Amino acid sequence: MKNKKVLNIGLIGCGVIGLRRINNLPNNFRLIGCADPKIHFKKNFKKNRKLVLTTNWKKLVNLENLDAVIIATTHQLHTQIILECVQKKIHVFVEKPGGISAIKTNKIISTLKKKQKNLSIRVGFNHRYHPAFIKAKELIKNKLIGKILYIRAIYGHGGRLNYEKEWRFKKKISGGGELIDKGSHLIDLARFFLGDLKIISSKLKNFFWKIKLEDNCFLNLENKNGSNAFLHASCTEWKNKFIFEIFGQFGKIEINGLGKSYGEERLIFYKMLKKMGKPIKKEFRFSKKDYSWSRELNEFYIDIIKKRVSSPGLTDIYKNLKIINKIYKINDNNKKSSQN
Repeated sequence: MKNKKVLNIGLIGCGVIGLRRINNLPNNFRLIGCADPKIHFKKNFKKNRKLVLTTNWKKLVNLENLDAVIIATTHQLHTQIILECVQKKIHVFVEKPGGISAIKTNKIISTLKKKQKNLSIRVGFNHRYHPAFIKAKELIKNKLIGKILYIRAIYGHGGRLNYEKEWRFKKKISGGGELIDKGSHLIDLARFFLGDLKIISSKLKNFFWKIKLEDNCFLNLENKNGSNAFLHASCTEWKNKFIFEIFGQFGKIEINGLGKSYGEERLIFYKMLKKMGKPIKKEFRFSKKDYSWSRELNEFYIDIIKKRVSSPGLTDIYKNLKIINKIYKINDNNKKSSQN
């Protein structure tokens, strides 16, 4: 398409993920400003005099020529910044989980319906845009595995020295432990294939890190058709691992790896024979370069230009957090009961 409209965008939160986002920013966006409490210590921005640099995100969203923002802050700030942007008619791309409270997210949804129906708010669940998941969707759409019976997934990493002292394990900042961190990705992917899910069982455990929050979560979720998702997110895996298996009536899809430390990204399709026995196996291997970050931001641009509802968007943030919040509540109640 020629003569595409270029949109002015700002970045709030200039850590590892924020920098990754702007390094994958499509040409349809023009970065005009960045906000971070430690912005003046960020080497990436020192030489760029064209950018508005501020330690206060509120100053960034007050820029008159700002069309959109990327929010890559700690979790507890997501909802507040989204709400401020809604009031100022600024489009939002927010990193997962998009907040820590389903109730507060639902209030934003209500505000959006009343005031800014054409505003785009997209959440960064970038795993949906990995080529293996795009291929899996295609295979399922073509009815090659039939009805999905259940999903089984593991997302594990091993943390690093002093990991327990980082913001991710401070509940007021992160909203929880491994459940809201890696677990939110797994819940989103399960919903991506199975639709809305309810909690059948959950277990939050702390096996290794000396913290009050969970370093492992084990979930069994189920959709209205009785298809289950067995999910395990961990930061005691030691060797990074990602496996996502989709079991259908006529076959199985197995996704291994996400690139880099998680290993080469591959999809193996197992097709059941009529007489059963050993299935037909077809393997797909994907590029080492991760295009999911730029694909998501390109979709965000299309959301804005076409005035379409973002997916994954606010509703997905709400439905994910509703599950996460309920699991934390169940876990807290179980702890109280055991102490009595």
